[in-house]
Amino acid sequence: MKQNVLVYSKWIGLKLLRLCTLLVALSIVTFCLMSLSPIDPVQAYIGADAMRVSPEQRQAIAEYWGLNDPPVERYLHWAAAMLRGDMGTSMLYRAPVADVIGERSLHSAALMFVAWLASGIIGLALGIIAAANKERWLDRLITWYCYTIASTPAFWMGLLMLVVFAVWLGWFPIGLAVPAGVLAADVTLLDRIYHLILPALTLAMVGIAPIALHTREKLLTVLSSDYVLYARARGEKGYTLIRQHGFRNILLPAITLQFTSFSELFGGAVLTEQVFSYPGLGQATVEAGLGGDVPLLLGIVLCSALFVFTGNLIADLLYKLIDPRMRKGGER
Repeated sequence: MKQNVLVYSKWIGLKLLRLCTLLVALSIVTFCLMSLSPIDPVQAYIGADAMRVSPEQRQAIAEYWGLNDPPVERYLHWAAAMLRGDMGTSMLYRAPVADVIGERSLHSAALMFVAWLASGIIGLALGIIAAANKERWLDRLITWYCYTIASTPAFWMGLLMLVVFAVWLGWFPIGLAVPAGVLAADVTLLDRIYHLILPALTLAMVGIAPIALHTREKLLTVLSSDYVLYARARGEKGYTLIRQHGFRNILLPAITLQFTSFSELFGGAVLTEQVFSYPGLGQATVEAGLGGDVPLLLGIVLCSALFVFTGNLIADLLYKLIDPRMRKGGER
């Protein structure tokens, strides 16, 4: 027992070391790309008041935000503040980066969790149905759907869903996370859920395909094994056979794949939130990139890296805890 604890502690320690290295590399690359970007942060900061701002005022704004300092000095200043727990101040929102991310992450967390849960459950069910009906019309239909969705960009799917269900049918609102023109105190939970359904459904549809295709192939492999052939000889068939002998073998890979899809989930959320004007981290990422808001973009990049790292870490832990072959000495 003590040996297992030491092994897991060493393994987690190596993972955390890799995470620190990744965060440093991501911050440097992101800062360099933003420094080389043709976007003028001062112009983005001024916005529509550009004609009324004098060159002296532009210079004062650049001095205030430290935009005239050398890039290396600006990065080291940001890194030193980051080590103290200060993520800086957003130029676009005129607020601390931590507060902006904290407020926006609540909307994104709700959107991604609902989409993540729905895509996992629906994808697993479709994969089982397709494998149980191999080479029949239902299998061909599900496979065609998965390949079509997998090759469809998230923003195009969002536009299509918006046109069909919000414009033509009028079942859902066109965008935003709450009703327009309503005070925050008057917004109910049902209003938030109503505005969440269509973006979450769009994001979930994109994530269904890999889970369904992977589950189908894994279940077909299980169903062609010797012990399943023996079970068929004893009279077991249909979904009873899948429940008794196939479900346990496909559940762990499906769960692991679902946790490792955090990066695709966040990337899809960026496009989905932009299409639906949903005020989450995805929309803030686009605004920070187009507005030259380096502190906000760096904060979001680091938070998204932590988000993806957490998903991969959970997936690895599940394999090590559940599958004995992944543990040290399990092959013996």
